[in-house]
Amino acid sequence: ACLKSPSDRFISATLLDPLTVGSTKELNVKLLFICTHNRCRSILCEAIASQRGAGSLEAASAGSAPVEAVHPLTLRYLEERGYQTAGLHSQSWHDLEVFHPDRVVTVCDSAAGEICPLWMGEVEKHHWGLPDPSRVEGDEAAIRSAFMTVIDRIEDKVDEWLRECAA
Repeated sequence: ACLKSPSDRFISATLLDPLTVGSTKELNVKLLFICTHNRCRSILCEAIASQRGAGSLEAASAGSAPVEAVHPLTLRYLEERGYQTAGLHSQSWHDLEVFHPDRVVTVCDSAAGEICPLWMGEVEKHHWGLPDPSRVEGDEAAIRSAFMTVIDRIEDKVDEWLRECAA
């Protein structure tokens, strides 16, 4: 089934249960990635899932307390890996009420404990705790390495979802 974890159940950081409607696979699965400030991890997930999963996955991101701008290193390292960053911006989850996601995925621990808006209703909600590369201290090489490690994890997960959808 599409987007199934190896153990057929949700395990933190090993996403996800099948995304199906009845017995038919979803051809365009809508994912909403949530992180409190919507400036790094959720933005990385949105860009990678939308672009790498084009035609199968549609992604958006938002935060419960979004900030004014996306972290500049988020944009820098996405571009370095070949992802388009035009249009990426920090936004409130209230701005996405009309998006109607199939699944909401929190990617930071603080967002995982928050009460989701009523409009999310019965949407499947899962937590995938990713480390925050924007909080890494050190030289440029250490910070770049932290971003690349998180990007690698997201790419691997998106590729896994796409293989499962194709099966």
